[in-house]
Amino acid sequence: QVQLVESGGGLVQAGGSLRLSCAASGRTLRSYAVGWFRQAPGKEREFVATITWSGGNTYYVDSVKGRFTISRDNAKNTVYLQMNSLKPEDTAVYYCAASPIATTSERQYDYWGQGTQVTVSS
Repeated sequence: QVQLVESGGGLVQAGGSLRLSCAASGRTLRSYAVGWFRQAPGKEREFVATITWSGGNTYYVDSVKGRFTISRDNAKNTVYLQMNSLKPEDTAVYYCAASPIATTSERQYDYWGQGTQVTVSS
């Protein structure tokens, strides 16, 4: 079992930055790809970014490319999502999840955190 806890969310003005963290306990995250997903009010949850277990490959949804960066520190059992140039449409609850493979499909993620709220004001 892997327990995931997100942190770092909050309220920020448009154009600002936040860094989300996804800390794991239980089993090591080293064996897993980790993805970030988000769910805005009234919308379905969507893929944001994912990173392979080694950190060698990353993938992003088009709407965040060039603004968000996913990274990981396996020694700290933590994955990060650096979010820059935030827009009001980035407002959502952000979730991290662990999967055996790096994929955009949330159905292939076995472990999920409880989410952290990100609110971007205009």
